[in-house]
Amino acid sequence: MELLKYGIHVFIHLDTYLGGIIKDYGIWTHALLFAVIFCETGFVVTPFLPGDSLLFAGGAFAALGSLNLTWLAVALPFAAVAGDNVNYWTGRTVGPKVFTSTSSRWLNRKYLDRTHRFYEKHGGKTIVIARFMPIIRTFTPFVAGIGSMTYPRFISYDVAGGLLWILTFTLGGYFFGNIPVVRHNFTMVILAIIMVSVAPAVIGALRQKWGKGKGRPGMAV
Repeated sequence: MELLKYGIHVFIHLDTYLGGIIKDYGIWTHALLFAVIFCETGFVVTPFLPGDSLLFAGGAFAALGSLNLTWLAVALPFAAVAGDNVNYWTGRTVGPKVFTSTSSRWLNRKYLDRTHRFYEKHGGKTIVIARFMPIIRTFTPFVAGIGSMTYPRFISYDVAGGLLWILTFTLGGYFFGNIPVVRHNFTMVILAIIMVSVAPAVIGALRQKWGKGKGRPGMAV
């Protein structure tokens, strides 16, 4: 419980902690950011790492000259894509070995086949949108691998989503992170960005659900 409280405290005051890290480690802070982004996207056991807020804070410190914006814009997308690849191939390797039964309630082979069909049909936009959704983005490449989404399809959308995610938050922090009202409401700004990012996906899902309900009279939505 204490570890969880400490993790929440670090997340809320990440800008302060990152400033101290930069002061102590200087240029090596870039390597730390790389490692955090790689771990958050590469391992299903570390979805709690502060990806969005770390990117935004990194951009803000780059604007002050404490970090190198070019290094962030080049290295961090690579970290995100590399992490997703580890997650994807882990799911693709483990999934077929685990989902073998046709009678199991939780590890049913039919679920694996259904996941595969879903990702072949909707996987591209799912991977891009999930980049902006904490926790979900950690599991998305793993599930894509379990569902045996074809690798060329996965990597093309994953690279696009990784670049869009990193640049959106990093440049957002670079241009707006040092505005006083933003710095004093850091956590709220991050949450607002996340809500705006996922809003199109939520609206689209609701429209699709309502559309199906209207097209089938007498059926519950």
